[in-house]
Amino acid sequence: MAQHHKTIQQQLALQILLADGLVKSVKQLQPSKVDCSEIAKLAAQLAHLLRSTARLVSSFTTAFYDRPLGAIFSNLSLNLERAQTLVRKCKQRSGIFRQVFAIATAADVRRVSNVLESSIADIRWLLSVFVPDDNAGVINPSLPPIASNDPVLAWVWSNIATVQHSTRLKDRVEAANSLGSLAGDSDRNKKMIVEEDGIPPLLKLLKDGASPESQIAAASTLLALATDEETIGSFVRSQAIPAIVQALNDSTSVVVRTNVINLVSKMAEIDSRVQEDFGRENVMRPIVTFLANDIVLDDVTYHFNSSLSFNKRKETATASPEQKLNLKISCARALWSLSKDSLSNSRKITETKALICLAKLIEHSTDETQELQINCLKTVTELASVAESNPELRRQVFKPNLPAARALLDQLLRVVNHEPNPKLVVPAITIIGSLARTFPAKETRILGPLVSKLDHEVTEIANESVITLTKFICPDNFNRVEHSNAILEFDGVPRVIGFLKSSENIKIQVLGVRLLCYLVLNVGGNSRVLEEGGVVSVIENGGRNVVAQCPDMKELVAKAVHHLNVFQGGGRMHRQGCVP
Repeated sequence: MAQHHKTIQQQLALQILLADGLVKSVKQLQPSKVDCSEIAKLAAQLAHLLRSTARLVSSFTTAFYDRPLGAIFSNLSLNLERAQTLVRKCKQRSGIFRQVFAIATAADVRRVSNVLESSIADIRWLLSVFVPDDNAGVINPSLPPIASNDPVLAWVWSNIATVQHSTRLKDRVEAANSLGSLAGDSDRNKKMIVEEDGIPPLLKLLKDGASPESQIAAASTLLALATDEETIGSFVRSQAIPAIVQALNDSTSVVVRTNVINLVSKMAEIDSRVQEDFGRENVMRPIVTFLANDIVLDDVTYHFNSSLSFNKRKETATASPEQKLNLKISCARALWSLSKDSLSNSRKITETKALICLAKLIEHSTDETQELQINCLKTVTELASVAESNPELRRQVFKPNLPAARALLDQLLRVVNHEPNPKLVVPAITIIGSLARTFPAKETRILGPLVSKLDHEVTEIANESVITLTKFICPDNFNRVEHSNAILEFDGVPRVIGFLKSSENIKIQVLGVRLLCYLVLNVGGNSRVLEEGGVVSVIENGGRNVVAQCPDMKELVAKAVHHLNVFQGGGRMHRQGCVP
């Protein structure tokens, strides 16, 4: 910060020297030359204002917001140099050309005076922004000349400066809200706010926690700015992640928590790289804690579970049921965003009581809680997806004999069997598919509901059921034979055939043919159901189209057809030989 102030003071000193030098040069002109007294007067005013600016900068104990100052300096240097060039020309002219020169130069003097007046107005505007309560003798134009072609720039500068430096919290809140309004108007405004260093002051306002209103204003504006990876990169470089986590840990307002958690979600969704950054700051801990609050587990109502506890002030803010529900909805969405394709974050989430909490929240089905249920299912979907490719996590967290996993499975089956909303049913089926390798052969209550969904009127539900059943009987599943027999017992074959006939979509055809092929390869030698159901002709006919579109299915289809011909062909000959 000291170096920052030193650099600004050096720039100011240079401008003051240029202004003083201009005054001195004008005084050295002979009285008979062109009248440049107005230039000298303006240069003296500039030097005075620049010295006032230097005193202002030195009075700040925090980093000075210098973006408008830099732009003003750039113009001022050009204007002072232009004036100095004119004065030098006035010194050099003499003789018979003096009168002609005087006429021509009078217009130049007016032009130079105008640009110096513009620089004076710019600096006066700057002082008015930083000293709004003590601006005696300072004109406060609504728009500085430097921003005359782009009024938004002046508004951005003044609002950022107010957020960073104002001693009145009310003004800082209003300025933050103004930036949020500007950001909502256009992408160009968002980009301008970021480029003009608007993020650090907003983060400071969020982290300071002076009031819930100030934190809400800062979080809302940051949320409006977070629109692409480039902006998220600016957030990260501004140390946004530790500031956000600190604000989340320290806040006692449910509304503030909701806004901050929404910011976490949006950042993680836009740029997956910040997932690990948030994970290192352990943002999941407060999020899971807020999600778990007031949930009854084993006849105990958890108010910040002891296993999730962290340093917090006592919550003093009261919240309505709607606000508490919105917080939980945001928490579930954030856990979904943070866990997506992230093993480390998934581990940290499942090391808490998150899984049992998610199961409990999925259980309560009302119109008001449906969005919360959907977000909880999305979170579990991501956790299960990570576990599907990580056997250790799968065993540690989702093994069916574990209480949390058992409670979760109960709710997933309830959703599959009884919920009408596809937005709930589809992710529930997806989760079961991701965990297919964890279920023992004796777990018979899962496959029946899945088979029954093969002819569901909602295409997404039927498709997801086929994908999930395929995971139960694919070569990677140790219990594939037992699961295949169970599918046959639940009349799976005619339902799969009906599924194939229901659409000509090649993707659906691939799903159904693959499932039939696995069934054939697992139980084809022991089941008359496959022969009686006409599976051979279905695979042969459907397989031609599938192989033509998806060559990688050729080997699987050929194996299934061969398997059926060998076992069922032999069976037919044996039965025919026994006929009297």
